[in-house]
Amino acid sequence: MRAIIFANGDAPDRKTIERWVTPTDRIIAADGGTRNALSMGITPHVVIGDLDSLAEADRAELERAGVPFIVYPTHKDYTDLELAIRYALEQGATDLIIFSALGGRWDQSLANLMLLSLPELAQVMTRIIDRAVSIEAIRDRAEIAGRVGDILSLIALRGDAHGVTIEGCAYPLNDATLPCGATLGISNVLTQNTAKITVKQGEILAIHTTCEE
Repeated sequence: MRAIIFANGDAPDRKTIERWVTPTDRIIAADGGTRNALSMGITPHVVIGDLDSLAEADRAELERAGVPFIVYPTHKDYTDLELAIRYALEQGATDLIIFSALGGRWDQSLANLMLLSLPELAQVMTRIIDRAVSIEAIRDRAEIAGRVGDILSLIALRGDAHGVTIEGCAYPLNDATLPCGATLGISNVLTQNTAKITVKQGEILAIHTTCEE
């Protein structure tokens, strides 16, 4: 099952929604992310969070439509987005797409990016989508589908990443070390429609920016 999560950051655009959302997806709104879903004409299947960012009018509309709410106290150990991710996993999601995770407060955006490294997501395809940008964590191997000219940046997480191999890009690596905190993996460019990345030890944040059509 694929779950779509709307967070409370910058709203997605119509083109992005049409590209990624299908009628069979399970739609989860994380508190104020409800506004972003509704702005795209999408009614969530469930709303999760402490509801401190949810407009009363939106809540009333969804209650009339029978949408369930999972309400948490304001003083809690997880952000609304993390609660939504954990709920999706409990429901059996094997593929997660997260919209509106970036923008606004820097601390929230950074924390949302770091959620991709949750151990619970190791076997779940999880991507943060922000218009032309797709972000995912790579723990062993991945193929990034795009087109020639797309930008691909790789950032080591949790320390240096070892045994890193990059194929299909202008600046390949072969069994190399990608140092944590360095910029070695920034601004690579796809020379093929698919880039292949392998990591033998460690974890990498992959940021793929699609070139303009």
